[in-house]
Amino acid sequence: MTPAIRLLEAKEISFTLHRYSHDPNAESFGDEAAAKLGVSTERMFKTLIGLVDGATFVMAILPVAARLDLKKLAAAAKGKRAELADPKLAEKTTGYVVGGISPLGGRKTLTTLIDETACLFDTIFVSAGQRGLQIEMSPIELQTLTGAVMASLAKGES
Repeated sequence: MTPAIRLLEAKEISFTLHRYSHDPNAESFGDEAAAKLGVSTERMFKTLIGLVDGATFVMAILPVAARLDLKKLAAAAKGKRAELADPKLAEKTTGYVVGGISPLGGRKTLTTLIDETACLFDTIFVSAGQRGLQIEMSPIELQTLTGAVMASLAKGES
């Protein structure tokens, strides 16, 4: 039981848990999860930790199929410049390991941004807090629970 699952259960949020056998040699955690669960990479969302203006950690949740646009991330977080956080800092900040960073139940509450394409689906998949474990839930419930702002975060989106 991960902190993400405990949080959803405590808040009585509807979700479905999906397990798969994680391959430690997989090149992409998100692509692996999508393939093994038979879910499109547009509906499988990854959680990335960014650093805005060198001082503020933010959480960006976007489709595995997309690439994060750092200019859009900075603008959505009301900053001037953004970069991806060092993986070790991301792990320390969230309490989760890379490839298993969940947007739920993290060590610290971060400003959270969800790519607006999440609203195209009744449910999306996000990490449950460990590699090989995904949560399927409503993107609106995720937004409400995290206090997230919906924004265009991916390269190529308008």
